[in-house]
Amino acid sequence: MGAQRFREYNPDQDFLLPPSLREWLPSDHLANFISDVVDELDLSEIINAYDNSQGGQAPFHPALMVKLMLYAYCVGVPSSRRIEKSTYEVIPFRVLSANQHPDHDTIAEFRKRHLVALSRIFLQVLRLCQKAGLVKLGHVALDGTKVKANASKHKAMSYEHMQKKTDELEAEIARLLAEAEAVDAAEDVRYGKGKRGDELPEELRYRQRRLQKIQEAKRALEEEARQQAQTRPVADKSRSESVVRVKPKAQRNFTDPDSRIMRDGATKAYEQAYNGQVAVDSKYQIIVAARVTQECNDKQQVEPMVERLRENLGGACPRRMTMDNGYYSDDNVEFLRKAGIDAYIATGRMKHGEALLPAPRGRIPKGLTEKERMARKLRTIKGRCTYAKRKEIAEPAIGQIKEIRGFRRFLLRGLGKADAEWLIICLTHNLLKLFRYFWKPTLAVQP
Repeated sequence: MGAQRFREYNPDQDFLLPPSLREWLPSDHLANFISDVVDELDLSEIINAYDNSQGGQAPFHPALMVKLMLYAYCVGVPSSRRIEKSTYEVIPFRVLSANQHPDHDTIAEFRKRHLVALSRIFLQVLRLCQKAGLVKLGHVALDGTKVKANASKHKAMSYEHMQKKTDELEAEIARLLAEAEAVDAAEDVRYGKGKRGDELPEELRYRQRRLQKIQEAKRALEEEARQQAQTRPVADKSRSESVVRVKPKAQRNFTDPDSRIMRDGATKAYEQAYNGQVAVDSKYQIIVAARVTQECNDKQQVEPMVERLRENLGGACPRRMTMDNGYYSDDNVEFLRKAGIDAYIATGRMKHGEALLPAPRGRIPKGLTEKERMARKLRTIKGRCTYAKRKEIAEPAIGQIKEIRGFRRFLLRGLGKADAEWLIICLTHNLLKLFRYFWKPTLAVQP
């Protein structure tokens, strides 16, 4: 056999000239797109937070950190440790960091320090979507999804159980203190009074710390009940002023007290979670408003989401909005009517065979309740066609976030931080839409 011929392969060959990092990726790669977009964003809020007059080692450039952060959320690797590792092992991360390697503590601290500023980039990206013609506001669908909190549901305790554990711990602490006093007295007799009196057994310190945490959680639940009592109608308030009762089953989590036990609609399981809300424009599935709430029920989310949508879009409102039966209430229908929005809200789960019923015709009968009028509206041909589009608008956006990008648990704890992280998730969803529709930043470096 003749000698085999192959292309030259020499892993130890040095480059004669330094290579361009942009040549490591195709010109139309997502990382290059993210880099070009960030170069157009206003990062002054982040940049101005640094005091260059102080000495010490210079920090990494905010543009580098923002590019890494946004790309990481886009591809589903928001962990600071995974981002650090990727700057060594994954070409797009190495290109965006310009061959620099911020460690995971630096990345985590940057996210923590500039979390609010990062979440405000949502509005800048939404403006870019409007500029690209991806927001039409003809039809907006509102939907919610339960996202796990960074806390275990097994670290939660009900008010009823707190009371029981408080009594048990107080009795146990009293017993341990009595034992400690007896031991001290016996040792004083045997050895004399030479031992310090402030030394507590580890077992006793543990129980005292646990009792303190439970008592703090109890006070928090009682304060929540007191605030809820103050917002009740006047007729109810008179009964609640003297005694504020906490529901025995009311729970509080010790790891993330802002999170709540919620039932996941997809898995039917109960999780320690937050309720992530999105308002999605129908044309290109751009998220035009987003927020996180502690409420398990969606009924209270219509007005705040519409107000946030108006704020984001300079006062503009969609012509039509659709939402599932979890959002229905007569007050919500009235609010949307006054806002000039044609609303299609399911009034209940559609029974088997109900979709095959003939559409109602003629004038609307007199004497119908608000709910009956809405149910009739959804049975019309226009109502069925309009409401059917809801599953093509909001649900795919949530599916892309949770299934494709794998975002099912918040990294950060607390309602405010979860809300900011949800905005980052949603703005990167919009960035991916911009990328897939071939929009080009005006300052993009052309190959």
